[in-house]
Amino acid sequence: MFGTIRKWANYYFQDEEAVLLIALIIGSMVVIAVLGQVLIPFLGSLVVAYLLQGLINSLVARKVPYWIAFTFCYVLFLGVLTVVIFLVLPLAWNQLAHLFNALPSMFIKGQKVLFQFPLDYPDILSAEQLNDWVELAKNEVGAFGQKLLSFSFTLLPNLVNILVYLVLVPVLVFFLLKDKTYLVEWFVSRLPTRRPFLSSIWTEMDQQLSNYVQGKVIEIIITGAATFILFVSLGLNYAALLALLVGLSVVVPYIGVAIVTIPVALIGYFQWGATDLFVYLMAGHLILQILDGYVLVPLLFSEAVNLHPVAIILSVLVFGSFWGFWGVFFAIPLATFIKAAMTSWPRAIKQVHQENAETSE
Repeated sequence: MFGTIRKWANYYFQDEEAVLLIALIIGSMVVIAVLGQVLIPFLGSLVVAYLLQGLINSLVARKVPYWIAFTFCYVLFLGVLTVVIFLVLPLAWNQLAHLFNALPSMFIKGQKVLFQFPLDYPDILSAEQLNDWVELAKNEVGAFGQKLLSFSFTLLPNLVNILVYLVLVPVLVFFLLKDKTYLVEWFVSRLPTRRPFLSSIWTEMDQQLSNYVQGKVIEIIITGAATFILFVSLGLNYAALLALLVGLSVVVPYIGVAIVTIPVALIGYFQWGATDLFVYLMAGHLILQILDGYVLVPLLFSEAVNLHPVAIILSVLVFGSFWGFWGVFFAIPLATFIKAAMTSWPRAIKQVHQENAETSE
């Protein structure tokens, strides 16, 4: 058995590129695990710069001078950031505050609906069981309120960090775009001169990562905007807050949609009850999710991110448990990287062995 393992290791790790790739992966994971919180502004800036670089390349391909494309994209980024900070987030925060104020009345209304259930279906649920559940729910809500209050107090010192991030991110994005060629050449100069394996993985990864980041941002904007229009047209309370949650939910495929549907359904039911408007709300929400999954996603991603749903869910769970939000956001790119490495590795190693055999002959 050990001989088989040794033979396998010698075959796949004989080339220095394979060893270097493993070292880069392990080193990156250690750095993120140790300095993850410190690197948050840099990681965010890297995502934004990568997104803007794709747009710049598209404009340059249409014969737009690079400096005009760079200026246009960077000003566009600053404009979107300003709108988000001074319009979207305050509106969502204001609606969130109103929602917390309305929670007691929603809880009372929910109690009335629940206490009617044992009267209509005594064989399924007794009044005593329901009382136990309600008491348990009250305790959980109280504990959640205490945690939320303590979280809000611990968040206050971090406001300074948030303000620093708001200054750092635009600056980092500017220099990542401006000095992209220099930074890439500096990093590549540290790699082996002959690197067919790493080049093969990067070529596949760059295409899929660019497709994913750009497509995901467009998907968030389109899904959130369409949902906001639907909620506002129906007169749903907290439309901006819920639309923001629905838009962000597409970051986590399958799981995010299931989770965000719960507050949409609860708020719609507490506002209208089991009426036609509630049915229209849930039907419209379902239709938008179907259009997103079966029309928008194939158009945006063009099958570039070709991962099985099981692989997507597992990557979200695993990387999310490691790195929280950033692990969830980068779960699909990381899974794509693993898939690209597993696809390119045997092919590159085989090519290396063939070249060595030809050289020895």
